[in-house]
This record gives sequence, C-alpha cells and structure tokens, in this order.
Amino acid sequence: MNNEAIDVDFGREEERTVYKNSTYELVSKLAYLIGVPKRIFEKEHEAPKMETYKLLETNKNARIIRNLCIMRTSIERNFKKINDAMRMDFRGLANMPEYIPRENLDQLSEDGVNFIKKSSSKLYQHIIELNRLISDRINNCKNIFPIWINWEYVKELFIMPNGLTEQGTKAAAELYYGHRMSYPYQTYINWTPSDEGNILYNDKKFVTLLYRWHGDYFTEYSRVSDAGDYIKNNIYDFINASEKTVLVVDCENSDPYKLCATLRNLDFEIMRKISSIILFDDVHTATAWKILEAYTNIPVERNMIERLKQDKSLVDMQLAARACKEHYQNNVDSIVIVSSDSDYWALITSLPDVKFLMMIEREKCGPDMKSALESSGIFYCYLDDFYSGNSDDIKRSALFGEMKRYIDDAVHLNAYDMFGAALRNTRIEMSHAERQQFYDKYIKQMSLTIDDDGTVLIDFKNR
Repeated sequence: MNNEAIDVDFGREEERTVYKNSTYELVSKLAYLIGVPKRIFEKEHEAPKMETYKLLETNKNARIIRNLCIMRTSIERNFKKINDAMRMDFRGLANMPEYIPRENLDQLSEDGVNFIKKSSSKLYQHIIELNRLISDRINNCKNIFPIWINWEYVKELFIMPNGLTEQGTKAAAELYYGHRMSYPYQTYINWTPSDEGNILYNDKKFVTLLYRWHGDYFTEYSRVSDAGDYIKNNIYDFINASEKTVLVVDCENSDPYKLCATLRNLDFEIMRKISSIILFDDVHTATAWKILEAYTNIPVERNMIERLKQDKSLVDMQLAARACKEHYQNNVDSIVIVSSDSDYWALITSLPDVKFLMMIEREKCGPDMKSALESSGIFYCYLDDFYSGNSDDIKRSALFGEMKRYIDDAVHLNAYDMFGAALRNTRIEMSHAERQQFYDKYIKQMSLTIDDDGTVLIDFKNR
C-alpha cells in the first residue's frame, strides 16, 4: 500500500474504530526524525502535524537525525542510479541533486556534520558512515519523547541491522527495495515490513504495533488517546448554558494528574468561563494538589480540611456545604463535581435548581452511582478518557518538590560552617585569602555521587 496516498478515507473501517480518539504526538515526532517529507505534514488529513515539524526544526539534534535519515533513504531509494553515476561518470554525492537533496545536505553542513568522506570510494561506505552517525547521535533525541514510552524500542527503528558492514547494508537495501511501499511514507526504518497499513496512522496504532514487534504489550492508552467530540461537546454545552460555573474537587477521591490532563485538553476559551476551581484537600492526599494552580488558567482555591478523628475525613461534608453556599450566596447555577464518591448524590438531589456535571474515574465509581446519574439525566465523563501524556510536567514538579522537601528535612549543611569546623578541629591556620582560595577550589566543587544501592555520597572533586 502506498502510504503517501492514505488520507482520512483510510479504507479500514474497523481500524478507524479501534484506533479512534488517538493523539498524534508520537507519530509526528517519529515522522519528522525518519525524514517524512514536509509536504506530508502540510496535508490536513495526514497524521503528522505541522506544529511538531516547526518545533523540531528548531532542535539541532532532531534536525541532524532527520537530515541523516533523509540522506540514507535517498541513497537506498536510488542506489543503482547513484552507484552507476559514481562508477561511470565519476560524480560525487554532493553533485547529484536529482538524487541527493541539496537543501538537506547543506543543512547538515551548517550543523557541523559531514558524512561524505574522501576515502569512501564505494556507495555502501557512505551508507555505513550514515549508519555510524545516526547510531552515535540518536540518543541525543531521547528527551524529545516522553519517559513513559520504551526508548529502546523507538531507538531500534533508526539502527540498521549489521549496518556497519557491507553485508548488513546490502541486506537492508534488498529488504527495503522489495517492500518499499510498505515502509512509512517510503522512508527507511529498521523493521520487518508487513501489511499493517500506515504504521504512523496515529499514536494508538503506532505504540500498539511497536510494542507488539518486541513481544510486549502497551497498556497505558490514556497516554495516547483523548476524549472524543461527544464528551467534549457535552462539557462545552454545559458550561456555555450556565450563568456561573464552579468546579469543586474532592481531592481524596480524585487524581490530580488526570484532572490536570483533562483541563489541558479542553478548549481554553470555554474553560476560562469557569469562575474558580475549589479544592477540598485532606492531609493524607497527594501533595500534587499544591501545585495544580500553576498548570491551569482557572483561579484555584485550596481548602485544607482537618480531621477531628484520624479515621474520619470531613472533605465530603465541607464540599457539600460550600457547594450550597456557592449557589445561595454567589448565584452559581452550575457545578462540576470532580469525585467518584457516591455520597455526593445527596448534594445533587438537595439542590434541584442547580445543574450538575460529574467527572469521575472509571475504576472508582460504582454502577449504582452511574445508574442514578443516567436516570436523572446528569452527564458524567471519565477523567481516564482524556489524554494524560501532557501531565508529565506536573508529575515531575510534584516529585522534585517532594524530593527537595525530603532533602531539606534530612540534610542541614552549611559549607562555611563545615569548613570552619574542619579548621578548628585540625588546628590549621589559614589567612583569609587562603581560606577563600581553598573554599573556591575544593568546597564549591563538591559533588554528589550515588552508589548502586542508592546511597548518596558527597565528594571533593579537586583534592
């Protein structure tokens, strides 16, 4: 199948169903790196997104890999013609613009990379040099992909098997030439060609196949899918039909990362009509709730609810009381409740003049609650259905915040006090200038090392 001809009419109805509501972040990044032509990114109904192309064009490491892959594919695609021109007409690769794209060759040169060696008299030697450069540099692009995808699986797509030998390049060329139409947009990658259609159709399809090729299973589909138009449009209609909306969150029964992902994947202009997000937090909930405000454009109010008894939370009572106050005192006519707790059914039934929308988690909310919501015509949606791949930054911030707090609690070290104590205990006399020189040379250069069992050690580098 010619992948360049694939558009919105993919031709496999069951595939559109299985892989619906997918994201396109991973396939857009991979398409850029392997050298898929820019015109494909510019097509409205093709998977690779132009915004990703523009972003990665500013990344030197990504740009180099892309241009190296374009060179490799160009040679593989025109091997016989290029080889004949080298042997019979004594032409170099740099003088074959009809086969070797000059624009990409010049960009490599500008980025300080040259794969054309004077010592390479055979065409396969140029491919070996390209393979070496790609192999040496591909890890520079690791941080382009999220940490939840297996980088080794992605990396392998760029590494030609036995590609530093003539035999390896010949085997790869034969495989590519015999199945060129099966390769994604006819660009070379390291895989076993099969009738999979467009493997860059969307993120869901790509990660499913990628893991399957390695005898593995990808299970975190919320990372590569987003809620469909039906769900989003119901949320938008709810907010647009309201005079004043607040979003109240039971932090005990909600996931901060899923909520963050949900808010980020909803239309900014519509969501800003929500007047505030009111968090009802308990001392035992995730500390990530502390930093939610930095990741949303809606004002956030955080209420810490203390416990009278350690085994009894008062979050649900406080949330219900505040919801009533928002309605009766602040003229709120619509409330979005973020919780999977069935206890809030009493709140919903006690405010018949208020419109409610529930955001729940699939595994936490029981069938009785969902049945009651459906019977009453109250719309609910699953936080799990929204694309969660964009919540990595809030997770990192939460982790770093907690680790910094742990360090602050565990280590109370002042370098000047440490140096002063060492001088006193050793009875070494130093002038002020000597002290400052020693401090700058040795103490300011202290570094942390971590051994295999996780023990952190402090060492002096220049001693």
